Amino acid sequence: MLVIKTKNDLRAELDKIDKEQGLGFVPTMGALHEGHVSLIERAAEENNYIVVSIFVNPTQFNNSEDLEKYPKTLENDINLIASVADEAIVFAPSVSEIYEKNVTHNLYDFDGLDKVMEGEFRDNHFNGVGTIVEKLLRLVSPNKAYFGEKDFQQLRIIQKMTELQHLPVEILGCEIVREKNGLAMSSRNERLSDTIRLKAAFIYETLKTAKQKFGTENVISIKDWVHKAFEQNADFQLEYFEITDSETLTPIKQKSNNIKYRAFIAAYAENVRLIDNLALN
Repeated sequence: MLVIKTKNDLRAELDKIDKEQGLGFVPTMGALHEGHVSLIERAAEENNYIVVSIFVNPTQFNNSEDLEKYPKTLENDINLIASVADEAIVFAPSVSEIYEKNVTHNLYDFDGLDKVMEGEFRDNHFNGVGTIVEKLLRLVSPNKAYFGEKDFQQLRIIQKMTELQHLPVEILGCEIVREKNGLAMSSRNERLSDTIRLKAAFIYETLKTAKQKFGTENVISIKDWVHKAFEQNADFQLEYFEITDSETLTPIKQKSNNIKYRAFIAAYAENVRLIDNLALN
């Protein structure tokens, strides 16, 4: 397995590859877990060649403290990738290698996909995400790129960005991988105490109950129930709960036929921000 740290070295290695045989790409910020492993495994199954990037992107963090606390476990990450796909190319650049002297984000028009939920609470977050993903996609030029559905809003925005920038890559969403108690796997989970990590099953259980209620109750009553459920649980502070059109991410007030819907939650536990979502129909 190759570990590459510069753009020029990556280009040189990719020039040796026949991309018609399939080049898959899995961009990550490191601190890899079983959710990432599932993306790498799928990429390896569907392509003859794969690139996995490990890069903590500063332009998508609104909170400098959050950036500083983001776990950096490069050696462990490389070993994990090798155990899953030992012929992968790992691209682990520095911030200066990616951004040079201009650590800033581009501005995109995401057709409103970035104005709700995460976008409402994290100003310019998705401009930062779009910037780094565009840079990496242009550099790697894969046939397919793989993203987890835990960050479903991010997935839809990256799909929109590739469409706007006319990038010839298929953006594929992969199912959420969960811990035994149902908590969506995330690098942030490592910052939770063992007790709260177990109790965080509450988030997924709330989503599942909301899905059950979606069959018989209206949207307003479901949202009221979720807010009350969080008010009664002192371990978790709800930031938002929304039910949206899965395609446009527009929050809804009532259901319509022939439209796919999804429920989204963001909440804090022990000052750690956790997100999750679930298809409702």
